Amino acid sequence: MRSSVRKFAHVLERFGLAMAGAASGLFVAAHVGSIISALASQVFILIMMISGAVGFYLGIDTPPLAFHGPDHQPLRGGSIVKIDSAEFLSAVGTFLAALAAFVSVGVIVLREDLHIFWTTAILLEWVVGVTMQIIAGAIARARS
Repeated sequence: MRSSVRKFAHVLERFGLAMAGAASGLFVAAHVGSIISALASQVFILIMMISGAVGFYLGIDTPPLAFHGPDHQPLRGGSIVKIDSAEFLSAVGTFLAALAAFVSVGVIVLREDLHIFWTTAILLEWVVGVTMQIIAGAIARARS
């Protein structure tokens, strides 16, 4: 049984991750909205922030798949150890979303004017990354 302090710390950590995701979504939305005027609305910014908060809340702190079965033997599928799909999706999704946010902040701070292709690529990278995080969180929570 976990103590109430540990539970509170875990909830606080998850809210921190959600705020980081929302801030990342805000940065990507600010960059994309400055290049693509049709996406400069408050609704778009809010959607990006909410998707970032949900993605980072669900996808970063996923419960891992056990590496050993009930008899303490390593779980194997033939000669290859099984890949934890939730862990893989979480890792790749977090990387993609964070990279999109990092590039967006760089573009904003350096006042660059990227070509529409690169801006669209950053937006798609964000959407794919956050979607992967949400799917990873759903997979991990469904199995526990």
